[in-house]
Amino acid sequence: MRIVSAEVIVTSPGRNFVTLRITTEDGVTGLGDATLNGRELAVQAYLDAHVIPLILDGDASRIEDTWQYLYRGAYWRRGPVTMAAVAAVDTALWDIKAKYAGMPLYQLLGGASRRGALAYGHASGRDIPELLDSVREHLELGYRAIRVQSGIPGLDSVYGVADAGARGEERYDYEPARRAAVGGRPLPAVETWDTRAYLRHMPAVFEAVRAEFGPELPLLHDGHHRMTPIQAAQLGKALEPYDLFWLEDATPAEDQAALRLIRQHTTTPLAIGEVFNSVHDYTTLLSERLIDYVRSAVTHTGGVTAMKKLLDLADVYGIRSGMHGPTDISPVGMAAALHLDLAVHNFGIQEYMRHSERTLEVFRTSFRFEDGLLHPSDTPGLGVELDTEAARRFPYEPAYLPVNRLTDGTVHDW
Repeated sequence: MRIVSAEVIVTSPGRNFVTLRITTEDGVTGLGDATLNGRELAVQAYLDAHVIPLILDGDASRIEDTWQYLYRGAYWRRGPVTMAAVAAVDTALWDIKAKYAGMPLYQLLGGASRRGALAYGHASGRDIPELLDSVREHLELGYRAIRVQSGIPGLDSVYGVADAGARGEERYDYEPARRAAVGGRPLPAVETWDTRAYLRHMPAVFEAVRAEFGPELPLLHDGHHRMTPIQAAQLGKALEPYDLFWLEDATPAEDQAALRLIRQHTTTPLAIGEVFNSVHDYTTLLSERLIDYVRSAVTHTGGVTAMKKLLDLADVYGIRSGMHGPTDISPVGMAAALHLDLAVHNFGIQEYMRHSERTLEVFRTSFRFEDGLLHPSDTPGLGVELDTEAARRFPYEPAYLPVNRLTDGTVHDW
């Protein structure tokens, strides 16, 4: 299983993706997702210049040893660029190993623990009536759990709400990163944010959704790190009557101790971690049971090897998975998550945004969504293949997520 080649493919079928393809001397290939939204070329350069030279001529079967070599062998550890690159190698090697074994990846991870992975979709609207329509559309698509995001009165646009609005741009269900240029340079869009207006509005949003769809539908909400701990505690308490499945990313995630204050004041379940890239980001949160769901992605957290260890540690404390899965995770990264979802004991829920038709021209997938559940393929490996010719038709385009500024112009947290 000697590695004879490794190449990085950057493609933009509606949004940018970074994919690593590793090939063994027997011609078996494996894919890994290295996409890092808005920093794609940094990961490409890290892989090309610093990682691929280390793995060529190596043994593709030595997955754990390769992971430790890439992580411990470098002086600089962790960080999103490093961990996305390590994740791509690790996932590609698992893909190869499962293909050699002639079985889907989840079988190598211990076999199925459930018949499918409950998935939630993203419903949003500029106002409450538009949001209610979006919830109905998602229920018609088969979703049995819904994330609810709403526009805020007085704000022109809000990240997480699929809306072209007055800008006349393409509705960004598939890619919230914008490709607008200012003075010939691609720059992030700037959105104005008002936390107090948000806190006033959200209870009314959930009251309307519950009144329309009843108490049984699992509802989720993402705060996108835009609250202080006490504001997050206020919102969690205000939303308790509406029985949320979780409140996600209520406060900037790097301060783990901040979750203590939130936990003291609300029983609303908490999810966090989509911007984390290491188990070390979670140690306080897990050991003190300050969260209920782990939100990391295979793509950004060191791959299948690292994510499995993180979820096993979370299981010790009764904390479940809720892996990151919007369209800035490629179909390769989504497939890797689904195999873990099926195998781990402490699965909770899987985020799932459908990829665009153009994306699915490049990535040939075999996982499926039925009756609200996602099912990884029984094809050997991950069950995803990359069409190189299709990928070449969609060259990279710089794109960035918007920047939040408060009404006084201050840059605000995500």
